[in-house]
Amino acid sequence: MRAQDSATAPTQIAVTAPTAGPTAGPATGPAAHTGTRTAAPAAATSAAGTVQAALGVVAFSLTFPATVWGLEGFGPWSLVTVRCVLAALIAGACLLGVRRPPGADGRRRRGVPVPARRHWPGLAVVAAGVVIGFPLLTTLALRTSTTAHAAVVVGLLPLTTAVFSALRVGARPSRRFWAAALGGAAAVVAFTAAQSGGALTAADLYLFGALLVCAAGYTEGGRLARIMPGWQVIGWALVLCLPLAVPAAALALSYEPVRLSAHGVAGLLWVAVGSQFLGLVVWYRGMAAVGIPRASQLQLAQPLLTLVWSVLLLGEHLTVAAPLTAAAVLVCIAVTQRA
Repeated sequence: MRAQDSATAPTQIAVTAPTAGPTAGPATGPAAHTGTRTAAPAAATSAAGTVQAALGVVAFSLTFPATVWGLEGFGPWSLVTVRCVLAALIAGACLLGVRRPPGADGRRRRGVPVPARRHWPGLAVVAAGVVIGFPLLTTLALRTSTTAHAAVVVGLLPLTTAVFSALRVGARPSRRFWAAALGGAAAVVAFTAAQSGGALTAADLYLFGALLVCAAGYTEGGRLARIMPGWQVIGWALVLCLPLAVPAAALALSYEPVRLSAHGVAGLLWVAVGSQFLGLVVWYRGMAAVGIPRASQLQLAQPLLTLVWSVLLLGEHLTVAAPLTAAAVLVCIAVTQRA
């Protein structure tokens, strides 16, 4: 495996991509004559990162409706632990199946190198927040909460992730960025609160707890994705949970009844493969390319997408405020992407 792709390469963590600031002096040397050549790849990388982060948002937007489907056939603990086991097995197979470039001896070896010891604490945060914490807390909340009410969590997640990013990796977005992020979050919260009648439920403790642990996992995963490929970040986090998830799944299945149905199986497969693995792969790659705060603001569209899926898949009804909120959120996203 090339050094720049290896999880064990002693690469310093980059917080933000180097850009020429307004106070930068004139370029000298060969680089002064290749500005257009370097700007184009940078723009292409940023565009590709934005697309990948957006694909992650689309995958995540289906998580709540798929969880509701999964709860038709599985108990909450069974659904969470089985999805973790399935996703970890897929991730482990991918990590083992990769063929590395020939080494010094000319032999091609299989399997991704184990991450360096210094990366495991960060992977543990990703595992605790994204693999275990968020799925468990939101699944417990969705037993009594509608998907519209649960979308409040996702509406606040971009702002919370930006705050965690500022505290953890030293990101310093502009005031315009924060104003747009707060405006988008306020619009989403107002819309989802109106959808649920403005009443707080017992599930709110689960939802706000999920908000905090997921923001921590996103921030740490985005930081690690600058060191190793994004799919390896979530892959190793899933494998790290496997020794705990297997006995937990066996115990949960022995206590909670299973009623197999098309919805139940489809919901389980999506949250395991789509939300827990593939969605996080493109999400972390996108965050590594465009930065944690900027990518996180794309999630302002996630609650609205979730509500659309709720109408199509669960038969829930939306108010006329939906298109107005969608327009407001898209304006805020546009501002954060340019800030």
